[in-house]
Amino acid sequence: MPRIAVIPGDGVGAEVTREAVKVLRTVDAASRLELELVEWPHGADRYLATGQTITDDEFRQLDSEYDAILLGALGDPRVPGNEHARDILLGMRFRLDLYVNFRPVRLLHPRLTPLKDKTERDVDFVIFRENTEGVYVGMGGVFKKGTPDEVAVQEDVNTRKGVERIVRAAFDYARDNGLERVTMSDKANAMEHAGGLWRRVFAEVAAEYPDIEREALYVDMLAMDLVRRPERYRVIVTGNLFGDILSDLGAQLAGGLGLSASGNIHPGRTSLFEPVHGSAPDLAGKDLANPFAAVLTSALMLRHLGFLREGERVEAAVRRAVHEGATTPDLGGTLGTASAGDAICRYLEESQQ
Repeated sequence: MPRIAVIPGDGVGAEVTREAVKVLRTVDAASRLELELVEWPHGADRYLATGQTITDDEFRQLDSEYDAILLGALGDPRVPGNEHARDILLGMRFRLDLYVNFRPVRLLHPRLTPLKDKTERDVDFVIFRENTEGVYVGMGGVFKKGTPDEVAVQEDVNTRKGVERIVRAAFDYARDNGLERVTMSDKANAMEHAGGLWRRVFAEVAAEYPDIEREALYVDMLAMDLVRRPERYRVIVTGNLFGDILSDLGAQLAGGLGLSASGNIHPGRTSLFEPVHGSAPDLAGKDLANPFAAVLTSALMLRHLGFLREGERVEAAVRRAVHEGATTPDLGGTLGTASAGDAICRYLEESQQ
């Protein structure tokens, strides 16, 4: 019985997570997966009431007692420093060692992309972003803060272990899915030490996969080329900062953050799945938020848990909703958040008949 911790979060996070859970229950009822969905109250309300973000015991509980975590979105204007979001989200990524940030970029309908004459076959790639190193580890400091002589230093941390395991994950994915090329992206011409490590390790690991073509591109070149000819790319692997930027670019090529799912994964261990949009507090409570990113994230989670057929069915239901216009206004439809979730559930039920 897969056990899933559900953290709805703040703002529209709670609303879109509610629809994802509704979809999961619909799938569960049809396929008898026996999912155990346990809601956790972590978010701004709990932090403001108790001063707690997430405890050491709760981290241990997630790691030992759960198979996956489904997170909505975190962020609340009542917590201007965003302490709770940082402790919960970054805490899970680092403390659970979720070193793979997996971002699929798949266009569901040509009308959704800003690119001219591109189809679903042209925008279909995945990004493997290293998730526990780089500039996001928080190493650095400030000297003479607030003065004209202020100095700010932010360290970019790259270890051989960290680089090797994310590169290997990308090649394994390419081989398992019959994809012909892996593209590594860095800025080795300006960051010779970090880039040198990435390039050496990439070449060494690639030698173990002679059936897969490899290439290394500077991140600025790759960003331009993704806009010019996205059809050339299938698997991209890169560091934390560049992966953050490229995956948001990819999301826009595929129709926006309202359709963008992600997984924070450590193979064989508890992993975290979240839509990558924000909590949008200005939209909270208005039944306007697009739940499809959360629903597609739940499909990604199902696949990770081994329920490949069920994950494919959820993705197919979202694709049908987009093609039939059963969407929220940001995608050109007229449905509210709950009605869009209902449409997905209805399509799932019809696919079982």
